[in-house]
Amino acid sequence: MAWTFTDDVAAYGAAAGGLLSSAPERHSVLLSVLATLMRRGPTAFGQAAPLLGWWSEGSAVTAAVLQTPPYPLLMTGLDGRSAAELAAALAGRGTVLPGINGAEQDAAAFALAWRDVTGQQGQAHHRQRLYRLGTLIPPNPAPDGAARLATSDDAAIARSWYSAFAAEAGQEDAPPGMVEDRLGAGQLMLWMAPDGPASMAGMTDVIDRTARIGPVYTPPSLRGQGYGSAVTAAITELAFDRGAASVVLFTDLANPTSNSLYLKLGYEPVEDRVLITFGG
Repeated sequence: MAWTFTDDVAAYGAAAGGLLSSAPERHSVLLSVLATLMRRGPTAFGQAAPLLGWWSEGSAVTAAVLQTPPYPLLMTGLDGRSAAELAAALAGRGTVLPGINGAEQDAAAFALAWRDVTGQQGQAHHRQRLYRLGTLIPPNPAPDGAARLATSDDAAIARSWYSAFAAEAGQEDAPPGMVEDRLGAGQLMLWMAPDGPASMAGMTDVIDRTARIGPVYTPPSLRGQGYGSAVTAAITELAFDRGAASVVLFTDLANPTSNSLYLKLGYEPVEDRVLITFGG
């Protein structure tokens, strides 16, 4: 049993792809990041090489991690000794970790092991809940207006709203080129109210018949009028039209409004996740 690390995206996909595809809803973020790395190359998220690793037991890969600096390490579930072994292996490589993002139990286990190895204390920075759509329940009545795909002509407002969403959520801004990629792929949707754009929702590629919705953003002055619900329902339908059998999204557990909104649309809780950041 051992961790193997590489910055070779193709080698990582060959080794860990089967594990990630075995649970595409839970591994949606890793799968979409991996797809972007395969499409745009290893510098898709920044100039530093990605950190890609997997835990093998014999010929079976049972855990995997992925980091695109400066973003936190993403992880599948960990089992047995893999959390302690992962902390020791990363520390031995001199890896600098800003944080770890994973299911609550697994992230906490790694954070304890990382503290034991490095002395760095982890702090829970952001808790999220993963939701899977059961049966879509569009808002009724819908707000005034209609949904439409965003185009390159909407690039300025899309970039602005991406940045505003990241700032509110306490996340890193979108990497260079991501907004343009999504516009080009028809993966951003606007709700057009009578006075202009009122809300935005994005979606990922459909990978292993699963798509993830996000971000969903409505400017503060336009909230409470149903625009976020309406554009989320519209882009959910688009995901199904493009071949998704399952649609998932994440919410901020500290935001009761968004959690209530998605429940009303028919999304159902799957698991809780946490971003743990590391100080000195």
